[in-house]
Amino acid sequence: MRATPSTGPLTLPETLKGTVQVPLNGPRNGMADSPRTPDGEKAPDGRKPADTLQELYPVLAACWEIPEGLSRFERTEITARFALRRDGSVIGTPRVTFSTQNSDTRAYRILTDATLAAIRRCTPARITPALGAAIAGRPIALRFIYQGPKGQGV
Repeated sequence: MRATPSTGPLTLPETLKGTVQVPLNGPRNGMADSPRTPDGEKAPDGRKPADTLQELYPVLAACWEIPEGLSRFERTEITARFALRRDGSVIGTPRVTFSTQNSDTRAYRILTDATLAAIRRCTPARITPALGAAIAGRPIALRFIYQGPKGQGV
């Protein structure tokens, strides 16, 4: 029996994944950094909503701040998993699914609190209706990488 190629629309992967190195020098407060909406109009605050996954990840990570007490670590990674509605707001409560600081309880708590607070600050994320329809309800895994004071990049 031969498999027939699908002619239906392409689907997104089960979990949308993105990695962002922090701190960012880009957009703040969940807003993309361009002055027009998808239809070419100026947004009320002069910023453009994210229209692709590539634009969405930095928008979601822009609110992550280096927490006090974390600077003594050379490299830190944390992954949060959550889903967004069509309007860019979070569905339920984000979960931390991975952290390099699991052995140090205090550092793990500091890192987790900073990550969940960043997601709260950056949502609802400004997204276009098309992106909202594509990602609504799909799990998003967002990995933050902090290189520490001597970090040289990923």
